[in-house]
Amino acid sequence: MEKKNIDWSSLGFGYLPTDKRFVANFKNGAWDGGTLTSDATITISECAGVLQYAQTCFEGMKAYTTEDGRTVIFRPDLNAARMADSCRRLQMPVFPEEDFVNAVIETVKANEAYVPPYGSGASLYIRPYMFGSDAVIGVKPATEYQFRVFTTPVGPYFKGGAKPITIRVSDYDRAAPNGTGHIKAGLNYAMSLYAIVDAHNQGFDENMYLDAATRTKVEETGGANFLFVTKDGKVVTPKSSSILPSITRRSLMQVAKDYLGLEVEEREVFFDEVKDFAECGLCGTAAVISPVGKINDHGKEICFPSGMDEMGPVTKKLYETLTGIQMGRIEAPEGWIREVR
Repeated sequence: MEKKNIDWSSLGFGYLPTDKRFVANFKNGAWDGGTLTSDATITISECAGVLQYAQTCFEGMKAYTTEDGRTVIFRPDLNAARMADSCRRLQMPVFPEEDFVNAVIETVKANEAYVPPYGSGASLYIRPYMFGSDAVIGVKPATEYQFRVFTTPVGPYFKGGAKPITIRVSDYDRAAPNGTGHIKAGLNYAMSLYAIVDAHNQGFDENMYLDAATRTKVEETGGANFLFVTKDGKVVTPKSSSILPSITRRSLMQVAKDYLGLEVEEREVFFDEVKDFAECGLCGTAAVISPVGKINDHGKEICFPSGMDEMGPVTKKLYETLTGIQMGRIEAPEGWIREVR
């Protein structure tokens, strides 16, 4: 497959339209078969459920060119399952999980010329999403929905290497107990925008959200899960019913245990113990792991022993192993890699 004439090294994490996108519609209680289209625009009612009551959810994943030239997608079945959970919580019709995976593969195949070459550091970002499309004026679920998948090539999240970031403890709450923090709903991200812009204005890279009920336990950031490493090398991630179950985080925990032989633990993490960890990172699709060097708690700094110069040693091994699996340099666990043929 001949690649598009794109300066892959100059790509950032932004939107660049590709040739095709997948569209399926739900009407009269059933999904149609869906189709690929070259039309990147959407026409909906001014009273559409998504516009009036934010009835929408989405997913994010990537396709890569492996070392041996294959085009692969990382764990799309987990994205399908997570979107199904999101749909059920938002009273939206579930797009069948097998059809979800097939739609993703079909969309990537139609845009394979946009999958960046191996070694470029870039990848093809995949965005499946769904929204209520018919008119809804009373507060109730829509009756018609659209499921779409588009792709866009993106550059490496860290140009010139991953440098540790500085985050702050936020005074805002990300999600309430028994709310929607555990699903990938657009409304969760809308509420985080004020807090992240404020953090940037104050000189911080991200927010650390604590649990809304007691404000004593670590939850996540606006778009990533936390990962900590103890001084004796154990990998710890926060457990909560109101954080998003990150696919990257789950994959890293399995890598830590099965590839690196490390002890892993998913449990409640109290903020008071954060100062005792050796390393800290934020994990998600975009960056895989963003190392954290400092946490600012209302003027009091927590500085991790791993420092502000580079990733800590355990975090770095985790990052290199998972990206090696994604790029085909390291053999993947069964079912993790879906090849586009």
